Amino acid sequence: MIKYITKIITVLTVLTMTSCSEDTIDLEGLGAVRGSVVAIGTNEPLENVKISTNPSSSTVFTDANGEYLIENIPSGDYSLSAQRDGLLAQFEAISVIADRELEIVFEMDIETAGNRPPDAAVLDTPADNSVDEPLEVVLVWTGSDPDDDSLTYTVTLRNDENSDVLVFENIADTTYTLTNLSYKVKYFWQVSSSDGINDPVNSSAFAFETMNPPNNRIVYTRSVNGNSVIYSANEQGGTEIQLTSETKNSFRPRRHVGTGKIAFLQSVGSQTHLFTMNEDGSQITQVTSQISVAGFNLGEVNFSWSDNGSKLLFPNQDKLYSINVGGSGLNLIYQTTNGNLISEVDKNDNNDILVLKTNNLDGYEVEIFTINMSGTMLETVLSGTTGAAGSVNLSVDGTKLLYCRDVSGFESSDYRQLDSHLFVYDFSDSSILDISLEKPAGTNDLDARFSPNEATLIFVNTSNDGISQKNIQIMSILEIGDRANLITDASMVDWE
Repeated sequence: MIKYITKIITVLTVLTMTSCSEDTIDLEGLGAVRGSVVAIGTNEPLENVKISTNPSSSTVFTDANGEYLIENIPSGDYSLSAQRDGLLAQFEAISVIADRELEIVFEMDIETAGNRPPDAAVLDTPADNSVDEPLEVVLVWTGSDPDDDSLTYTVTLRNDENSDVLVFENIADTTYTLTNLSYKVKYFWQVSSSDGINDPVNSSAFAFETMNPPNNRIVYTRSVNGNSVIYSANEQGGTEIQLTSETKNSFRPRRHVGTGKIAFLQSVGSQTHLFTMNEDGSQITQVTSQISVAGFNLGEVNFSWSDNGSKLLFPNQDKLYSINVGGSGLNLIYQTTNGNLISEVDKNDNNDILVLKTNNLDGYEVEIFTINMSGTMLETVLSGTTGAAGSVNLSVDGTKLLYCRDVSGFESSDYRQLDSHLFVYDFSDSSILDISLEKPAGTNDLDARFSPNEATLIFVNTSNDGISQKNIQIMSILEIGDRANLITDASMVDWE
């Protein structure tokens, strides 16, 4: 009996030990996980993605094919993660079974995939369809982002005058100042908001219109950074407006009241051509192209409006041409018989009389005379004198002619003038009135024009050293000693 009981205990012990041995193997068995990591949407393999488990076992990185393998993982439940800078971390719950290999594929997206785009900016000022805005406008808007991301803005500006589109980028603030706008132009502006993550979001578009230009009747030039720039001002010398760019050499402006245009000369490469623009400096248009404006000294060359503003008259060496303001209809009007150059022309539309100033290659041997549109010479005003002369301007009724002449008779290779006076010639009796008798000694009166009512003259006065500042002055014809500075540091004046 005892022997029988001993055998039973032995069998039970073996069975118990066998059972314990099988439980230990199940708990401590090893499994594996393999798989791949791809970009969501494209299935492009992702390299160097960190694959790890929690609780921790081994950590591996995906290869060039986006594949990974973690071996010898104790059986159990884990969280398997895939992580790489710039990508959203991915997690997968897994159960590792001994002697088995799981396969897990991760699809990863960019880290900002859950980020929301900015809200559309709300445009504040100027109000939509506002009018009479100044030429410097402060744009103001409100921006926001649902994730509180930092925003930058882009302002896009269009107008109803042309197809130009101006884009101002990387604006950190919610304001932007527009400068150098044009008069009486309707502008359209829009703001784009960017968080640097999502596509930019556009606001609605607002419009505003700038104010009307002031009635500036005086135009002139001033040197800026080596270029001649055209300006306008009112009859008191105020409300000065810059009309042409500082990057181009523009000079000798001539205003035409009837058309609301200003004609002027501008350097185009090695040549000089006629241009027109609106009185606010907009719509600059080149007129001449085949034949340029040319003479012995471009600073002394002058041209004239003709045919009530539909044509322009201009010199090219010894020839005088007319051309339509649109650039067509180029026509030779006159050519000198002695080979002298035509430097200046002025036209009176009331009687179709032209006055010309001619000179030799050095600017001397000056002749001032009138012709009709057929080229027939009518009357000689100045001839046979030495020294420089010019600045011809006919009165409105064509009965008087204003010009300047260096009464010293001095002549030099640099065309320096020592004592230039202004004169008014009366065609009715050939009388000549010197209106510079009380001019300050050592100065020159140059570039004179009748005022619109012809009771006053406007002109340039400067030292005869040839390098000093030039100033625009006005003087009554009846009180010739009563002169006053109107605009400083300016020249080539016109008053219409």
